[in-house]
Amino acid sequence: MGLFRGDSLKVLSWCGYDVGNSGFATTIMAAIYPVYFREVAAHGLAPNLPMAYWAYASALSLFLSAFFAPILGATADLKGSKKKMLALFTALGVTSTALMALVGPGDWVLALLLMMGGTIGFSASMIFYDALLPSLVPPDRVPAVSSQGYALGYLGGGVLLALNLLFLRAFPGTAGARLSFLSVALWWTLFSIPLFLNVPEPAAEPEGKLLRGWNLFREGIRRLLKTFGEIRTHRNAFLFLLAFWMYNDGIGTIIKMAAIYGSALGIPMAHLVGSLLVTQFVGIPFSLAFGSLATRIGSKNAILTGLSFYVCITFAAIFVSKIWHFWALAIAVGMVQGGTQAISRSFFASMIPPGQNAEFFGFYDISSKFSGIIGPAVFGIVTQVTGSSKLAIAVLSYTFILGILILRKVRI
Repeated sequence: MGLFRGDSLKVLSWCGYDVGNSGFATTIMAAIYPVYFREVAAHGLAPNLPMAYWAYASALSLFLSAFFAPILGATADLKGSKKKMLALFTALGVTSTALMALVGPGDWVLALLLMMGGTIGFSASMIFYDALLPSLVPPDRVPAVSSQGYALGYLGGGVLLALNLLFLRAFPGTAGARLSFLSVALWWTLFSIPLFLNVPEPAAEPEGKLLRGWNLFREGIRRLLKTFGEIRTHRNAFLFLLAFWMYNDGIGTIIKMAAIYGSALGIPMAHLVGSLLVTQFVGIPFSLAFGSLATRIGSKNAILTGLSFYVCITFAAIFVSKIWHFWALAIAVGMVQGGTQAISRSFFASMIPPGQNAEFFGFYDISSKFSGIIGPAVFGIVTQVTGSSKLAIAVLSYTFILGILILRKVRI
C-alpha cells in the first residue's frame, strides 16, 4: 500500500487535498447549496426558473473550466507552476464558498456567480492536483495512490456533509446552512495545507522559458489536438471516449441536480441532505463490489450493467412523490455512481498504447470536464420551456442510452 512507504507523508498530503475539496463537491455542488439557492436565494422567481438558472450556471462554469484547461495545463507543465496554479484556483474556490454565507433572500444573481466561481476553482484545481501525481510516485504505484485519494475523498466529503447535517438541525432558519458554507471553506483550506508544504513541484519543461501569453495558449491547443489525433487512430479508445462523454454527462447532471430536483418536489432539506449523505457511504462498498464484478464479467459488461441501472433510475425519478422514494433513489445512485466511474477509468487504461499513459489520461481528464456541460443545459431548457422537472429527468435518460449503444461497439 502506498501509504506505508518512505514517501508516505507526501502521499498522505496529496490525498489530503482530495479530502478537503470533496467537501465542496458534497455540500455545495450536490446537497445543501442547491436547495438553499432554490428556497432562499431564488425567493421571488417563478417556480420553474430556479432549477433552470441553476442548470445553466452549472453548464457555463464547467464550459469555462474545460475551455481554459489546455492553456492552464500547458502553462503548468512548461513553467513548472502546478502548485502555484493549484493555490490560485483553490483560493478562488475557497473564497467563493466562504462568501456564500452572505447570500440572503432574493440574492439569486450573487448566489449563481459565487457558485460559478467555486465550481471553476474546484474543477480547475483538479487539473493541477492530478498533474502532481505522476511525479509523486513511480508509475506502477500511480493507480493504487489514485484509488486511495478517491476513497479518502469519498470519506472526507461524507464526514463533512454529516457534520453540516447536524448544523442544519441545531441552528434555526438559514444559520445552519450559512455555517455549513463556512465549514466547507475552512475544511478545504485546512486539508490543502499539507500538500503545499510536503509535495514537491515537478520540474519545468526546458522550452517553457521561451513561451508566454498567446504562444502558451497555442501550445496548449497544439498538444490537445495532437493527442486527439493520436487517439482517433485507436478506434476502440476513441469509441469508448465518445460513450464516456455521453454517460458521464448524465452522471454529472444527476449529481448536480438531484438536491434541487428533490426540493422542487417538496422534500425537506434534512431528508435531502441525509439521503445524499447515504449516497456517499453506499458508494464506498459498492465501488469495491464493482471491481469484483468487473473481474468476473469484464469491465465493459460491468459498465453496461451500471448504465442500464442508471436508465432505470432516471425513469423511476419521474414517479417520486414521497420522502422514502427519494431515499431509495439516493441509495440506488450510490450503488452505481462510484463503481461506474472507477471501472471506466481502468477500462480506458487497458486501451492505452504502452508509453502514452500521461498523454491519453490528460485528454481523458479534460474530456470528462467537457462531458458535464450538455446535460445540465438540456435539463435547464426542458424545465424552463415545459415547466416540468420530471420531464427533464426523463429526457436525461438519452445520455445513458446513447452511452450504452456506443459502448457496445467497443472491442478489446
